[in-house]
Amino acid sequence: MRELDARGVERTRFAFLALFFAVMLLKLLVAMRLPLFVDEAFYWQEGQHLAPAYSDLPGLTAWLTRLGVAVAGDSTLALRLPFLLLSACVPWLAVRIAAREFGAREGWLAGSLALLLPLSGSLGLLALPDAAMAVATLLCVDAGAQLLRRVDAATVLELAGGLAIGALSHYRFIAVIGVGFVALLLLPDGRRVLRDVRVWTAIAFGAAAWMPLVAWNFDNADAGLRFQLVDRHPWAFHVDGILFLAIQALLVTPLLFAAMAIAGKRALSAERTQSRYFAWLGVLVVAGFFVLGFFADTERVSFHWPLPGYLALLPLLPAVILRWPRPGRIALWSTAGIGLVAVLGYYVAVSVPDVRARAAAEKWYPSNFAGWDALAAAVREERAAMPADTLLVADNFKVGAELGFALGDAEIPVLDHPLNHFHGRAPQLRLWGLASAGREDWDGRPALLVVAASEVRYRELLERYHALCAMVGPLPPPRVLNVDHGRQRFLLFRMPGATAAQAAGDGEASSRREPASATCVAPAMAWMTTPETGQRIDGTVEVTGWAFKEGVGLAAVELMVDGHPVGELEYGLDDPGVAAYWRISNDPQHPRVGFRGELDTGTLTPGRHWIGLRLRGRDGSVEDWSEQPVMVAP
Repeated sequence: MRELDARGVERTRFAFLALFFAVMLLKLLVAMRLPLFVDEAFYWQEGQHLAPAYSDLPGLTAWLTRLGVAVAGDSTLALRLPFLLLSACVPWLAVRIAAREFGAREGWLAGSLALLLPLSGSLGLLALPDAAMAVATLLCVDAGAQLLRRVDAATVLELAGGLAIGALSHYRFIAVIGVGFVALLLLPDGRRVLRDVRVWTAIAFGAAAWMPLVAWNFDNADAGLRFQLVDRHPWAFHVDGILFLAIQALLVTPLLFAAMAIAGKRALSAERTQSRYFAWLGVLVVAGFFVLGFFADTERVSFHWPLPGYLALLPLLPAVILRWPRPGRIALWSTAGIGLVAVLGYYVAVSVPDVRARAAAEKWYPSNFAGWDALAAAVREERAAMPADTLLVADNFKVGAELGFALGDAEIPVLDHPLNHFHGRAPQLRLWGLASAGREDWDGRPALLVVAASEVRYRELLERYHALCAMVGPLPPPRVLNVDHGRQRFLLFRMPGATAAQAAGDGEASSRREPASATCVAPAMAWMTTPETGQRIDGTVEVTGWAFKEGVGLAAVELMVDGHPVGELEYGLDDPGVAAYWRISNDPQHPRVGFRGELDTGTLTPGRHWIGLRLRGRDGSVEDWSEQPVMVAP
């Protein structure tokens, strides 16, 4: 019997090791190809401005990005390398905890589950705080389980280290600390632990790690704290929170989610103190975020918030799974593996330009990963044709950070933008001296202004253009960069220096301080009414819609198919509803801004095609509008 048990342990150990190296190798390959996510770029920028804490996060994430590029060079893989290494610690910590408490076989099984759990198995692919926070969570869980048995110096040191790493990772780690404290209070042995002065020494050390963040908030009117706890959340009941269970079951994978629920429920009444401790930690974290979901932010990604709870439940899972019949166990491991492959597969798809382009009309289009390399190349070309003292200016923090990484410049000025405030980055830009008020900050230098038009909701885009005019004056004809059929749309403006601007009359307009609505010249706006996106078409199809251009108007509108012009549309038709909707528009041609024409599909092959518009302004500008897909019938 002992020999059979030893063989079982050895097989489980071998399976874990094989899975560990396979998953880590796969993550390494994906991380090499995956484009830089916008948050990663901003954390890189923070790392280039080393500080104890920042407006959006404590300091550790930025420090790790700086370490990665300092050691391994300026590449996305180098940036992510410290996070990949941290993620590699997660399954081994799960092995250590479960093996000590429940046996060697259970330890290897828990480690394998940590690898296959999609939320933890995909850690480290992006340079985000979650990898360090997961390690901090497991260190605290491990230390807590040992302290329930005996308080000693090594365990207290582990607890102090976990608390410090968590404090330096994210505001969200406060939830882990609070739940851990409650879990100990609910257990007699936990209350004994909390009476030990050595434990409070560790807690004090962990509390000290919050001091840089506290000091930052103290010096900046609590801007970071207000954003994380107040500004980003509606704090009003919304029924969307009920989707939490479905989303989490899908992300964790249904059978694994069910096994965790069973494990947590059973362990709450277990005789073993450590089992109840793991159960309270996991159940309180997951249930707490479930309740929070009815009141908290739903516009930003939050599906990963309960991960610390799932990590705490991992040691309890093997005992539950081993009791299941063989078909149930096979189904659980299979679905968990499929879930991890699906998550990694998404990142693989994101890294393939052709797949991104095909997804341009889909809701899941990964805009935060797309277009940055093409934008950097276009910026290099434009700067090469401009004076040597040309200033590069971004219209929001995403553009500034992504271009900063691509061009090796962490000092790109950024205009005021709703996105900067929405993501809590505006205070940090001000501290760095990179928050630009517009032309008045440019010291008369020419500037290349880069605008991400697709980062603004369409109904707010014209208002954004007028805000740009107020900051920098009338906008010259832009170079339009449509990435993935215009789903990512960038506009590059060559803004003249003070002398050239005055020669063009801009200085006179500025001195008169006329309202932006009267002086604003901005990129064209358009809408294709027919055919609709995704519509199945055949024969001769009518093409209708409207288009206008602030300040100067349009001279012509051409129809484009798959990036090629196929004919000019009749432009100048009455459409008074456009001016009624866009009330601030100053196009001199209103209400004659409608267009109409025909598309002969007989010249097109059956299947999907992309139709768009080429808008020719009276100021000589030529702007290709975003494309939309149609299906040509066979």
